[in-house]
Amino acid sequence: MFALLPVLLLSFSWLSSALTYHGADISSLAVVEKQGVRYSDNGQVQPFETILKNHGMNAARIRIWTAGDYNLQYGLALAKRVKAAGMTLIVDLHYSDTWADPGKQAIPSAWPTNLDGLNTQIYNYTLNVVQSFANQGTPIDILQVGNEINNGLLWPVGEISSGGFHQLSELLHSAINGAKAAGNPKILIHLANGWNWSGLNSWFSGVYVPGALQASQVDIIGVSFYPFYDSGATLNNLKSSLTNLANNYGKPIVVAETDWPVSCSGGSLTEPSIPVSMSGQATWINDIKNILAGLPNGRGQGIFYWEPGWVGSANLGSSCADNLLVTSSGATRDSINIFSADM
Repeated sequence: MFALLPVLLLSFSWLSSALTYHGADISSLAVVEKQGVRYSDNGQVQPFETILKNHGMNAARIRIWTAGDYNLQYGLALAKRVKAAGMTLIVDLHYSDTWADPGKQAIPSAWPTNLDGLNTQIYNYTLNVVQSFANQGTPIDILQVGNEINNGLLWPVGEISSGGFHQLSELLHSAINGAKAAGNPKILIHLANGWNWSGLNSWFSGVYVPGALQASQVDIIGVSFYPFYDSGATLNNLKSSLTNLANNYGKPIVVAETDWPVSCSGGSLTEPSIPVSMSGQATWINDIKNILAGLPNGRGQGIFYWEPGWVGSANLGSSCADNLLVTSSGATRDSINIFSADM
């Protein structure tokens, strides 16, 4: 058995390194720093993006709202740090003044509320965002048009349960056309519940509409995969769902959001055999990486840990108290090494 260990380690390293993107969403970084938190690694204070890069991460994701803390100017400033660290830049457009997710997708307060007006607005807004990043020398590498848009965006106009797919398809078509008028980022479509093949298949089988969104406009499919919210969110279901997604829709696939707790007394997790600990964080991430690396035709392309440094909001919206890769003082945990094998 011991003689096989080097072979096994090499196997896991090969699977991990097969992924193009291994990174994190670091949107809250400047907000946390403003509160006085300083990040450190082995006792040395360093910028968080530098720490992540030193531990194998090569990509960073930044959310942008149409107003509030995570507005365009905030995102532009953070992008300079991402690019200076030599990382791939993913920009996540929520198309809302605040959080957008499967339960809420509010039209920005200053935007029109009819389809024609929104098609024009989302085109111009997306064009301006892409142009703004390019103008400061930090062009967007991957542009995510909408956040967890399982039931559409810009509700109620682009809400699937209200008006079907056609209006959503038009809006996404307009957004992507705006992006391509200003640059050439890869386009990522992001849905929640990556383990739910029925939901993914229903969405992609309906969203491509003649005269509106076409499959050729989409470069990457991203999914969220969390262990907190639904008993169906198992690793086996993720593997089955993403395998079907790769076979049926033929696009590169990333797990755009995930995390695992080091402390959890408030709820059950979908993989009870994985410990609630730093080693559990590493196991969870490695299991997802290996699922992605094993997808048909090399379709598995990347994984992003969601907000590993959000000191002050360590539950990350879950029922578990702490899902971070750093302590409450900003010092790295051993699990900061989840991507070290990818270097």
